Amino acid sequence: MRKIIESTFVSLDGIIDDTRPSTASRAEPHRWGHPYWDDQHAGYAGKLMTEADAMLLGRVTYEAFAQSWGSQTGPEAQPMNDMIKYAASRTLTETTWNATLLKGDVAEEVAKLKEQPGGNILKWGTGELDRTLVQHGLVDEFHFWYFPVIVGAGKHLFEGAGFDTTHLKLADVERFDSGIVVHIYVPK
Repeated sequence: MRKIIESTFVSLDGIIDDTRPSTASRAEPHRWGHPYWDDQHAGYAGKLMTEADAMLLGRVTYEAFAQSWGSQTGPEAQPMNDMIKYAASRTLTETTWNATLLKGDVAEEVAKLKEQPGGNILKWGTGELDRTLVQHGLVDEFHFWYFPVIVGAGKHLFEGAGFDTTHLKLADVERFDSGIVVHIYVPK
């Protein structure tokens, strides 16, 4: 069975993102995380990519990645652009950027994807889709990348998730010289 691997950037104060105009300029991960992106960061992200053969993305992450990566070329962009993508959205009617739109019950569709042969399914970012995935026990590993930065405003990890308390077990820890610490958790 394939595994769903969730990979999310988190500040020390629990911020993952923000799209509100008042705080987005400082709360978006590409802004506060960029100073810490180095060879170790790229190597770990690359390892996650090579162990996966598909990506699962919510609409917000899908649109951001498609805009950022879709126009890039070259050896660094090719694995991201070539990988099969599954986009979960209630509002998108079509996709581009090598993606299939998941229609109907997302939990059922993701469960079917996990039953198919293949490698891991990598899910970048934590957002609305995660409510469904966690509620239905579909995430097999969480990779929370804690960055040594306090953002001070924005959307917190699992803010307003609305699911019951979910206990996890620490499976591993990766430390980078930049100060990033990746906590890898699995369901208990």
